[in-house]
Amino acid sequence: MLRQTFLHIPGIGPATEKRFWAAGVHDWDAFFDEASLKLTASKRAAIGDVLTESGRQLDLRNPGFFARRMPASEQWRLFGDFRRRTAYLDIETTGLDTDSTISTIAVYDGEGMFTYVYGRNLDDFMDHIRRYELLVTYNGKCFDLPVIERYFGRPLDHAHIDLRYVLAGLGLKGGLKRCEARLGINRGALEDIDGLFAVVLWQAYLRNRDERALETLLSYNLQDVLNLESLMVTAFNMKVEQTPFDDRFRMPAPDLPRNPIPAHPQTIDRYRHEAAFLRSLQPQW
Repeated sequence: MLRQTFLHIPGIGPATEKRFWAAGVHDWDAFFDEASLKLTASKRAAIGDVLTESGRQLDLRNPGFFARRMPASEQWRLFGDFRRRTAYLDIETTGLDTDSTISTIAVYDGEGMFTYVYGRNLDDFMDHIRRYELLVTYNGKCFDLPVIERYFGRPLDHAHIDLRYVLAGLGLKGGLKRCEARLGINRGALEDIDGLFAVVLWQAYLRNRDERALETLLSYNLQDVLNLESLMVTAFNMKVEQTPFDDRFRMPAPDLPRNPIPAHPQTIDRYRHEAAFLRSLQPQW
């Protein structure tokens, strides 16, 4: 979809891009062949220069070139070209206040699943994440990525699709779980767990050395990233439906792998009241 994109060019917005498409300019190469577009010579030359550089950057597999030039709601266009080097990413934290740090991180790349735990292997995360070109999160722009960068003291230089903004542009708002529910994604035994419950599970693991609490937390964290792939593909297809290229770029729904980390129902029941109590206090935090 990137070669069909003109939004990253300075001075071109959605209306102009649609005008290009309507005129038969369906990709970058077609721009150089189409003489009917009403553009000044200088404007045509400027656009041509950007498109030539765009082709070079795409050949170099540099998604950041495009990400820096498109609004967050349009970053979905990166996905088709960089899917094979994409990491779906989610973190959980040790608390709900601003001093909280990372408890766990989960990563899924469409094939492998990886989890990182504070006090165990969390420091391996940065070396691992370097292998990817594109990150997909939900609300990662405001939360996950800044928390990661603060913890490690290093920036994440990846291009980034934050599905919060992409889905909001499709009328899907209200948090990850609500978006999942509206799109028919069911979490099974993890349905009642949220970010606050994840904090309770982490604190239970620290306080009681409760390995089942940690396993349930990791199961929840991993399920987030497994579901992100489904959400990403769904959002991509919904967005591409709004273009002339639906038949060409529509993606099949991914086969969701089984979550290999168990969520323990008895553990969830054990800490449910503690989570409910903290939730009742949440507006005061």
